[in-house]
Amino acid sequence: MDKAIGVFDSGIGGLTVVKELFKLLPHEDIVYFGDTARVPYGVKSRETIIKFSLENTLFLLQKNVKMIVVACNTSSSLALPVIRQHFKIPIIGVILPGAKEAVYATKNGRIGVIGTRATINSGAYEQEIKRLDNKIRVFSQACPMFVPIVEENWVDDDIALHVAHKYLAPLKGKNIDTLILGCTHYPLLRSKIQTIMGRSVRLIDSAQQVAQEVRQVLIQEGLLSRNVKKRSTREYFVSDEVAIFANVASRFLGEKLKDVKKAGVC
Repeated sequence: MDKAIGVFDSGIGGLTVVKELFKLLPHEDIVYFGDTARVPYGVKSRETIIKFSLENTLFLLQKNVKMIVVACNTSSSLALPVIRQHFKIPIIGVILPGAKEAVYATKNGRIGVIGTRATINSGAYEQEIKRLDNKIRVFSQACPMFVPIVEENWVDDDIALHVAHKYLAPLKGKNIDTLILGCTHYPLLRSKIQTIMGRSVRLIDSAQQVAQEVRQVLIQEGLLSRNVKKRSTREYFVSDEVAIFANVASRFLGEKLKDVKKAGVC
């Protein structure tokens, strides 16, 4: 029997990756865990982020998954090497795919990165970009309020536009032509961010590139689902309130979530 792909995030943002996995790998089963009780991760210490990420990984392994996608930029930037040291199954983060796409996309060699405070302070995106092309200039900006805005489903509220203006103003004068949305929550604010930055700035959402990497790894490891006729299963778990997650997730994914379960990871 085919095993599922496990995906975890600090909250609802990782569904941007899940949505792309649906499109590219429609026959793969998916188990999603959103750590909604402890969101946001971006304001917490490195030690705490690593602890939470290991707990989330253990939870998904209990579901007998065949690989894990760390669909959280904060966890990917600070905890991914530690997770890989502890577990043998394939584990994919979101930093490298986004960095690769941004390096490919930029025409003037000036890339902006927005993310949680922990992600920006880690310098993970800048390190990957410089490793790929050390001539590129990187301009980073922490946007800590974006995650709670998305989690509270305020993306269409005036407060979202006001906060976005405040955060993005420093990047407006940097002449960037590419901006990495360095948190899986941020694509849900894409229209606001694009409006402020202007159409000349290309926004990089790593979710599509992550899905491509997942497919490549599954093929390399011989783990790709062989049963293309079966209907895939999708399980969703959260560590806090189920109803809010299910409501927002259903609208975002374009399908009603039949069974979201509450699960503890501590």
